[in-house]
Parts: sequence; C-alpha cells; structure tokens
Amino acid sequence: MSDKTNFDNVSIVLLRPRFPENIGAAARAMCNMGIHRLVIINPENPDLAKILMMATHAASDIISKMEVRTSLKKVLSDYNYVVGTTARLGGQRKIACSPPAIMAKRLVSISLENRIAILFGPEDRGLSNDDIRYCNELVNIPTAQFSSINLAQAVMIVCHEIFQARGKKKNDFIPRLANQHELEGMYDQLKDILVRISFINPENPDYWMNNLRRFFSRLPLRSKEVKIVRGVCRQIDWYGKKCYKEGL
Repeated sequence: MSDKTNFDNVSIVLLRPRFPENIGAAARAMCNMGIHRLVIINPENPDLAKILMMATHAASDIISKMEVRTSLKKVLSDYNYVVGTTARLGGQRKIACSPPAIMAKRLVSISLENRIAILFGPEDRGLSNDDIRYCNELVNIPTAQFSSINLAQAVMIVCHEIFQARGKKKNDFIPRLANQHELEGMYDQLKDILVRISFINPENPDYWMNNLRRFFSRLPLRSKEVKIVRGVCRQIDWYGKKCYKEGL
C-alpha cells in the first residue's frame, strides 16, 4: 500500500473569495506543492486577467481547469472528507486540529480511496457556522498574536503541510467513506425523526444536530454504515406510525 498522498484526490475549495489576486496567488501556492484541483464558489470578482497575473505562467493550467460554482452544498456533495480552515476558536469550533501538520499526516491514508476538499472561507470573515457543519474536521493555523492570515498564505501553509506529509509513515488504511451527499441525506432523516419523537428541540433543531454531526465526523462513516443509520430511522418511523394507528 502506497504511503504517499494521492494529490489527484485533493481539492482546494475557496468559498466566496473577494479578490482575484488571492485566487491567483492560491493557485501558484498549489502548483508549488503539487496540488492541481481548484474550485471557487461565488467569487466576488473573478477577473481572469488579475487572477492569471498572480498565478503566473506556472499555475495557468490550474486556472484554466478550475471549477467556478455557486453552491457550497452541491460542490461538497461529491467529497468523502472535508477539512475546514478557521482562525476563530471556541463555540462550535472548540475541536480544531492544530497545527496543520497533524491534519496533513491523517490525510495521507484518507486520500488513497477518498476525495478530500480543503475549504477556505472569504478573506473578511472566514467560514460561517453554517459552512463548517459540512466539515469532517477543522484546522487552525496557530499564530503569535493577529490570528487572521492572508487567504493565499493560508493556502500555501496548508498545502505545504500536505506536501511534507506525503512520504511520512502512514496511519492504518482508510477505505472509501460516505460522501457529503450521503451524509446530508442521513442528517436530514435523523433530524426529522428526532424532532418527531421529541428527542431534539423542534424550535432550533440544527443547534442540537451539530452535536450529532461532530459525533459522526469523529468516526467517520462509510456508505454501508450510513445506510444502517437510515434504516434505523425508517424503522423508528414505521413503529411510531404503527403505534399511533393502534392507539398505543
């Protein structure tokens, strides 16, 4: 079994980037580190000339093949593992991997059979709480004082750690994991059934579901296991309806 990161399975995803220069500089950083898949979602100013100016000729191929999309949920639906980057900690971000080298070593095994997205938020505010719920884990880049790092610099740091981890001793083999489309279907079904049996508060179900998301993200789940959870939900639904009809 190879102990090298499968760079073909790693994508850098930039959510709502504000400045085209940062897109270009991020592409150049990716090129330096051997990562070639770039996805940008709802860019504020996708000025191709400015993007290419910062990407330089070396990374122009990354720019020519980059995907420009409009929906974060749809983009991530095909990925099996999503790493979100965050400067802020606390609240829903208490459990964040730091430094990125720890995360990068884990990705060596995951990348062999799974598509990985490294998600970066917009320059002015980063990823929102709604954005990070799609992430299997969060990574934080430690700094001395000022926690915010330029987007392209953050991309370079994370890509460099992934590059450095490529030949390190791997962890146990990790098989194909459920993708985000499968997971979101499971979470929707879980939320519906848990509200109906009064296990979670119907007035703010997403708050309670975040705890379950974090729980399942630590496992993480394979497609077969997602089907088992969904089967349990269907059985609870069937039994509840049966009891209702029988007046129990």
